[in-house]
Amino acid sequence: MPDIRTATGAPPPAEARRARTAVSTLFFVNGFTYTNAVPWLPVLKDRLALDNAELGLAIAAAPTGAILTGMLAGPMIHRFGSGRTAVGASLITLGALPFIALAQNWWMLAAAFLVLGSADAWTDSGQNAHGLRVQRRYGRSIINTFHAVWSMAAVSGGLVGATMAGLGVPVLWHLGGVSALLVCVNLAVGRMLLPGPEHSERGDGAAHGGDRTPLPVRAVAVLVALGMLLMLAGGIEDSAASWGAVYMTGELSAPLFLAAMPFVACQAMMALGRLAGDRATDRFGAVAVGRVCGLLAGGGMALALLLPHPAAAVVGFGVMGLGVSTLFPLTLAAAGEIPGVRSGDGVTIVGWLGRAGFLAFPPLLGVLGDAFGLGAALWVVSVGGLAVFLLASVLRPRG
Repeated sequence: MPDIRTATGAPPPAEARRARTAVSTLFFVNGFTYTNAVPWLPVLKDRLALDNAELGLAIAAAPTGAILTGMLAGPMIHRFGSGRTAVGASLITLGALPFIALAQNWWMLAAAFLVLGSADAWTDSGQNAHGLRVQRRYGRSIINTFHAVWSMAAVSGGLVGATMAGLGVPVLWHLGGVSALLVCVNLAVGRMLLPGPEHSERGDGAAHGGDRTPLPVRAVAVLVALGMLLMLAGGIEDSAASWGAVYMTGELSAPLFLAAMPFVACQAMMALGRLAGDRATDRFGAVAVGRVCGLLAGGGMALALLLPHPAAAVVGFGVMGLGVSTLFPLTLAAAGEIPGVRSGDGVTIVGWLGRAGFLAFPPLLGVLGDAFGLGAALWVVSVGGLAVFLLASVLRPRG
């Protein structure tokens, strides 16, 4: 059982405990939603007669939608509150999920992914901003636990989707049923979120009213540095999903069964790292944890590349996953605590930049892989881990 006491040793108020359960549920719903559709992608590809490039472009509509509309999350949080934004945007995401199964052509499939990606960006900002409100009530780090729940939900969603596909359940029944069930869950936990304005728990009074004063130069510099850190974290995390299997089969001649193991190892170690991340952050501080994570991320990939064997690659990608595990929650937490910046705006801006890393790194590594070989290209990930180590000082709390 997780420790539910505050930093002072006293139990948190019942309102904060209920809100923590609600935010954890929102993270679970978010992680569980799209991953149910992933095992169905080959089926949809065959049904719509798409080639690899067409399917890839359709899927890319999701991060494209997030990039194009993600910055709207800040004004939405300021207008409606982080809790309502998270619940409302999650309902849009769930509404888009069955349309993946209903798509009759490429355009319909891409449109479903576009809506899903846009709403997912709003959900992500809203649930992280509300999670920070709950964390302030606790007086200690709990943000990593929320992201651990997301990681476990993502794995669970993939397993459920694979099971349904393997059993031959119609894709619309599966995705429609998941959507209907999670809509009910979302509506139920929405009543458990914290009331009041977004700045209620902040001591600096950020984001009172509707002022439009320019951000301080120092705050802008911190936002940019945190955005760079999250871009690196996104690129490192994506390398396991985008290139782990390709590296195993193309560079190490591993059998197909082992090809998925770098991604599995990375996700499993990310979940474990996030479960332990809050205690480590409270004990050693966000900067120290961030620096160690950068070294682990870079060192794990270096291990996978220096010892060209499938077993070493799986271990290396797992160590890399452990390294990247706390970078997203710690960076978003720091973005929500910048003096003079509304929490919702900070989380939205830095989160938007982080999604750019997921878009930029796969083609970058692809181009370098074609030119120099994938093994050489993946050293960019190790360099990214070193850059995380150098940038980790930006995670220092600012009161």
